[in-house]
Amino acid sequence: MSNMRKSPIAMHQEEFRKIGYQLIDEISNFMGTIAQRAVTPNDSPKDLQHLLGDHSFPENGKSASDLLSKTTNLLFNHSLLNGHPKFLGYITSSAAPIGGLADLLAASVNPNVGAHILSPIATEIEKQTVRWLSEFIGLTPDYGGILVSGGNMANFTAFLAARTAKAPKSIKEDGIQNSTQKLTVYCSKSTHTWIEKATVLFGLGTNSIRWIPTDASNKMDITVLEATVKKDIENACIPLMVVGTAGDVSTGVVDNLKAISSICKTYNLWFHIDGAYGAPAAIIPKLKHMFDGLHEADSIALDPHKWLYSPLEAGCTLVKNPQYLIDTYSSHPEYYNFSTNEGDIAQNFYEYGFQNSRGFRALKVWLGLQQLGRSGYEKLIGEDIELSEILFEIADKHPELEAVTQNLSITTFRYVPITHTKNNTYLNALNEELLNTLQTGGEVFLSNAIVNERYCLRACVVNFRTSKKDIMEIVEIVVRVGKKVHLKQSQVATTKNL
Repeated sequence: MSNMRKSPIAMHQEEFRKIGYQLIDEISNFMGTIAQRAVTPNDSPKDLQHLLGDHSFPENGKSASDLLSKTTNLLFNHSLLNGHPKFLGYITSSAAPIGGLADLLAASVNPNVGAHILSPIATEIEKQTVRWLSEFIGLTPDYGGILVSGGNMANFTAFLAARTAKAPKSIKEDGIQNSTQKLTVYCSKSTHTWIEKATVLFGLGTNSIRWIPTDASNKMDITVLEATVKKDIENACIPLMVVGTAGDVSTGVVDNLKAISSICKTYNLWFHIDGAYGAPAAIIPKLKHMFDGLHEADSIALDPHKWLYSPLEAGCTLVKNPQYLIDTYSSHPEYYNFSTNEGDIAQNFYEYGFQNSRGFRALKVWLGLQQLGRSGYEKLIGEDIELSEILFEIADKHPELEAVTQNLSITTFRYVPITHTKNNTYLNALNEELLNTLQTGGEVFLSNAIVNERYCLRACVVNFRTSKKDIMEIVEIVVRVGKKVHLKQSQVATTKNL
């Protein structure tokens, strides 16, 4: 008589093998044919709701084989494919295949990487991953940190560590509302919206943000930054931190990190760098000067699911003195028995961030770092930058395109019809409609940027599948669709004037 519990959710190993092999075959075929598929199917929410059906929660279960077969069809045929070689929107990379296998392996073991005793090898792999990421971008390996879901959480995690380090020491017990001095934070006007979320969620309020203007190159104006800090000190504020950006989301610009670091040292501010997108480019030898000062940051946010080609989700917070993370997040309730008996000091990641229960995000990053190595990443990231530069050069020479900016792997440009006067209001409306048409057309997916009051098409190359041929074809698509949109807009304007 078997002592095995019979459970409807379990799978016999032969059944699991059969279904798993079939799924892997289908995924392999999907990856091999992704370039021949539409970038997006342009399904409406109603279309998708109709496809799923308006059923109540099922009373009885269904076959795992049937469920996976149907779900595979849903995902492959009704998704925006950010692994497509002509997907250059936002900053979502093509996911490395080894990362997908890593997620399957991680889910199979299912370690809880909140405490070492719950995830012995997973904890050590995450520690090594954090150290390797530090070395990757040129930091000393003694930086500590934690893997999180993405850029927002990576920046949030560092923000609260900065508050612990620089705010009055009583803040954990008494809260911000009892402080007699206003805490202030400093960032450029092009900083990602996470900073607004952070000040709202963590009690400072958006009025605590000092939005520093940018110079002609779209970098934070250092002179204005220092003057603003001085003024706040004179007005009895407590300057908390300065956020420098290593690759802003719109145009890819890297702030003058060295100069920001100097101001932070002079006035005792925490220096945080949002390098969620751009920090990995520090691995390119010819770009090292651009990231001068990176190693002086108190904390850095970067996202392996952006330019390291990891599947979602994978962000990382790196902190020069990781004790500030422990001071911020650690707690020791009586129901936690996470000590070790060997006398070793075990690292428990619940003490480093928001989560107690944590998935094994580090595995896919760890395996990717090993599969490519420094030379592999230098090659891929360098090629992405080169493709972005090629796009800028083509746009700059094309009679119907206007090249606007090019930084790291981001190019902004816009369609400018030959037969139309250079009216910026019209061109902004035209390019906005052009982008909407491109995003739903299925041939290419770009995003947008506003640069000096110009609505631009924005192409961000963080895609190991994109080739020079794709760049050439993208230009052809933009011009062809741009002509159609311009003709339509002109006809509408003519009709209105009749």
